[in-house]
Amino acid sequence: MARKLLKIKIHGHVQGVGFRFEAMQKARELRLVGFARNERDHTVYIEAQGDRENLEKFLHWCEFHGPRFAEVTKVESKFTNDFKNYQTFRAVY
Repeated sequence: MARKLLKIKIHGHVQGVGFRFEAMQKARELRLVGFARNERDHTVYIEAQGDRENLEKFLHWCEFHGPRFAEVTKVESKFTNDFKNYQTFRAVY
């Protein structure tokens, strides 16, 4: 199955609630690589790379589940064919 890169920007109350850490756990569970980081505009930006099916599961998790205290109001996402040489998934500080 072809690998894809998924770029995600998550809006709402998503910083200070463990979003990056839980996204890292979920991504690793789905065998995805990449990173999650807090942005200055109070969003969380994620790049996740892996097979399309697992990326779609991860995107669904970001949109509808996420950490218990997160309040996601909007999710922007884009699949690309770009390839990054990520070795694991990590939370960037």
